[in-house]
Amino acid sequence: MTTIRVRLTLIYSGLFLLTSVVLLVTVNLLLRQALKTRVARLPGGAVAPQPQVPHLPELVNDVINYQWEMTTFTVGILTLVSLAVGWLVAGRILRPIHRITATAQRLSLSTLHERIALTGPKDELKELADTFDAMLDRLERSVEGQRRFIANASHELRTPLAVQRAAIEIGLPEDGGEIRGTLLRHNRRAENLIDALLVLAQAENGLDNRSPVALDQAVRLVLAETGSDGVTVTGRAEPFVVDGDPVLLNRLVINLLDNAVRYNHPGGTVDVTLSRGVLTVRNTGPHVSQERFGDLFEPFRRLHTTPGQGTGLGLSIVAAIAKAHGADVRANPNPGGGLELVVVFAGSEDASPAGGTAE
Repeated sequence: MTTIRVRLTLIYSGLFLLTSVVLLVTVNLLLRQALKTRVARLPGGAVAPQPQVPHLPELVNDVINYQWEMTTFTVGILTLVSLAVGWLVAGRILRPIHRITATAQRLSLSTLHERIALTGPKDELKELADTFDAMLDRLERSVEGQRRFIANASHELRTPLAVQRAAIEIGLPEDGGEIRGTLLRHNRRAENLIDALLVLAQAENGLDNRSPVALDQAVRLVLAETGSDGVTVTGRAEPFVVDGDPVLLNRLVINLLDNAVRYNHPGGTVDVTLSRGVLTVRNTGPHVSQERFGDLFEPFRRLHTTPGQGTGLGLSIVAAIAKAHGADVRANPNPGGGLELVVVFAGSEDASPAGGTAE
């Protein structure tokens, strides 16, 4: 792929070389014509020939030939010089573009406060940089508004549900029949749904602060707290540190294990490994067809319709948290049923340059 800098260099050098060739060729032709005209005007057309003095027409030809040789050499040198100068000039002209590109590549939802702040004359590049900065201002205000909404919604939505749960537990006796259990179950489901939506929104809005997180410790802690429900859970975690949010990373591990245990069968197994920055969760369970894999990480998409099995947000939250941490999420079917979910974190040997995508 030819870069703009290369194209600009070739254009500058081509124009410079073309004008130089036209100038030198014109000068040579005019010089040749002038010499022949002057020689023709001499008395007798030439000085009396002597053995040591060349004839004037031959001398004119020697001068013209020497002039053409020097012209060819000069054009070659000018070509090299024009390429070097064109490369430097093109780099200097494109330097603001590189600055804009570097800023755009570095930006994320957690670094929206950065600006290009290009200085210099009021030209097209300065106008482009100022337009980009203005767009970042609008985007930063929008993201801040979303974060404030999430914080307010977290309080406003949880409080009524907590009041409802207290009213049900206090107002209805434990022997009040099936209605008390049904109301508490739906209340708990609504709380879980709101919590999942808020976590999903937080993950999709990026990370405000990052800190070193021992992911292996989070995996061991979740393994120790995960109930079996008739499913055998085994795990192995090697030391690995992730630069990110500890709460979200802990939620990622919880959702992976909860999904592996929930969508399993009695007597099934779940195997969790963390090795060289790759977190892998394999489980037995129902067979998942290849064409349904596109729905795994979509919100409210359930591959199985068993009543009461989750909100349909578990793996979409995993994908959002992984993306916020620059990780890649992959899903593969197990031959005997169930899934293999793999999270490849940045810095691992299997990390791809385009991390953060879900397959």
